[in-house]
Amino acid sequence: MDISTDIRYLKGVGEKRAELFSKLGINSLGDILEYYPRMYEDWSKAKKISETVVGETSCVKGFITHTPTKALIKKGMTIYKTGVCDGEEVMDLTIFNNRFAAEALKEGEEYVFFGKVGGNLYKREMTNPAFSVAEGGERIRPIYSSSQALSTKIIEKTVRTAIDNIKETLNETLPDRIRSEYKLASLIFSLENVHFPQSEKNLEVARRRLIFEELFILQLGLLLLRSRSKKITTNRIEFDKTEEFCSFLPFTMTGAQSRAVREAVEDMKKDVPMNRLVQGDVGSGKTAVAAAIIYNAAKNGFQSALMAPTEILATQHYHTLEKFFENTDINVALLTGSVRKKQKDEIKEKLKNGEIDLLVGTHAIIQDDVEFYNLGLAVTDEQHRFGVAQRGSLSKKGEEPHLLVMSATPIPRTLALMIYGDLDVSILDELPPGRQKIDTFYVDYEKHERAMNYVKKHLDRGLQGYIVCPLVESEESELVSATQIYENFKNNEFKNYTVGLLHGKMKPKEKDEVMKKFADGETQLLIATTVIEVGVDVPNAVIMVIENAEMFGLSQLHQLRGRVGRGKEKSTCILVSDAQNDDAKTRLNVMCKTSDGFKIADEDLKLRGPGDFFGSRQHGLPKMKIANLLNDMKTLKEAQAEAKKVLADDPRLRKKENEFLRKAVINLYEKMKD
Repeated sequence: MDISTDIRYLKGVGEKRAELFSKLGINSLGDILEYYPRMYEDWSKAKKISETVVGETSCVKGFITHTPTKALIKKGMTIYKTGVCDGEEVMDLTIFNNRFAAEALKEGEEYVFFGKVGGNLYKREMTNPAFSVAEGGERIRPIYSSSQALSTKIIEKTVRTAIDNIKETLNETLPDRIRSEYKLASLIFSLENVHFPQSEKNLEVARRRLIFEELFILQLGLLLLRSRSKKITTNRIEFDKTEEFCSFLPFTMTGAQSRAVREAVEDMKKDVPMNRLVQGDVGSGKTAVAAAIIYNAAKNGFQSALMAPTEILATQHYHTLEKFFENTDINVALLTGSVRKKQKDEIKEKLKNGEIDLLVGTHAIIQDDVEFYNLGLAVTDEQHRFGVAQRGSLSKKGEEPHLLVMSATPIPRTLALMIYGDLDVSILDELPPGRQKIDTFYVDYEKHERAMNYVKKHLDRGLQGYIVCPLVESEESELVSATQIYENFKNNEFKNYTVGLLHGKMKPKEKDEVMKKFADGETQLLIATTVIEVGVDVPNAVIMVIENAEMFGLSQLHQLRGRVGRGKEKSTCILVSDAQNDDAKTRLNVMCKTSDGFKIADEDLKLRGPGDFFGSRQHGLPKMKIANLLNDMKTLKEAQAEAKKVLADDPRLRKKENEFLRKAVINLYEKMKD
């Protein structure tokens, strides 16, 4: 057996259990070896009963004083009582409704118990503790993320069997030189000790090796992607038409915008395709930057494609770019899932003939039957909504087109270059003049009525507003959903106003209709969920109330707030929350203090940690299995430096010493495509 062996062939697994493992993302022996414990229980340091503290979790070792006695409290509820003696004191043990556990405890035999200590100063007790026979029981135990059908015990047993079966065939991935230089343990030692640590020291050594390897392989892959793209020639542009484009604009670009356009045009003049990320805060003018770059491509004879994650956003980009190009001869078309067949066929024909310079759309534009005449530039918006695979599909539409990625989700500067290892980064750190500062207030539900009256004052002046809710139609939650709030406001508090509803469960056509009415000023107040987080642009909307604001992450709150403050009027964002926990209060106070997206991203990362910060938006990267981008920054830098060194010596990882390293990189990036 080796790491590629299907888990179903492992002793004790079989077809049915393999299906359950598959739901956890475990399909091979390699997968289960990388299914690391989420935490550990330390059973290696048993305490004397007298040393235990009521309310704390402890480990106690001792002999069973008597066979557990059974008592029926009420129908369907049986309890078993016994005691454990450590040679000095006795602690009471109570087991509820578990005959098998009670029968496993034999009088006079020694066991290790792990659980929360109850009782009082004079008598200690444990209820439903975990236990094991004393011999071999005093160890650090792994606890895995499990499911009802796959307990942590079953996972532990399967991991042990996998390690036993893999020992003879497991190849060392890291070259000897690197292991020696960084004093890293062997792979087999690390796997054994991350799952079944012999000591805290061994666990630390094992984790260090596995964290380094994970980050090292990730960086190798990103650097290989970048070097591969650097070697492929593409149709480069000859002329810089930025000045010509700027002469059509009704405003002057900021220094940051001009710099980003200049960097992109310089990239596009080279014989290798551009791979550039433009990262900017809400309202920093990314669309104008994209328009200038698209204009340069068109004036050099190339078509461009802009892919957005939602129909609302694609449609909005289409209208914005049409305005940018209204005094030019640039031809723009929109292709989304809801475009009628006749119109779709017409667009495809024009695209194929080269009559369309820019195609804006959703996933519809990466379908096989969409053909370009001469695609030279691919633009993806909000990269965190797209993985590497979708970007690749867009690139395949042309002879290695230039790639421009636009992200409105600021991530801490320290991480940007590390995370986008395959992209060059331009940062828009300057807001265009005239952008209004948004006043942000944090209030509790006692002041909710006052907040609503404040909204009405704005609506009465012919302005518009948003009320944002975190959940839709959740029966179990106490939080009021957007649908309920909509019904309530429409029929009561805001019955004299036009109120609209927008949420993620609506069909694209319905969403577009709602947004059109709001953008046209027909709807005064929009009750919405986070579907408005990305890119919706209505300059007349100047007030936003975010209900249950504690439910949102900082970066998400910042994105939502960015929907107001887009016109000439002063804008306000009111965060409503009765949250009692300190983390939530800190988050909401940060929002009131700053409007700098990069500062907010830094705070978000500190407060939530990288797991939650990246959450579902992995920026097209594989999910970290053991490394933590916040805590392991030093190791990340070492891994990146080492990856550069290895590739300088062996650019394609073809040397014998790097054979297994190459396989590990290929394996990681194959998973990214799934």
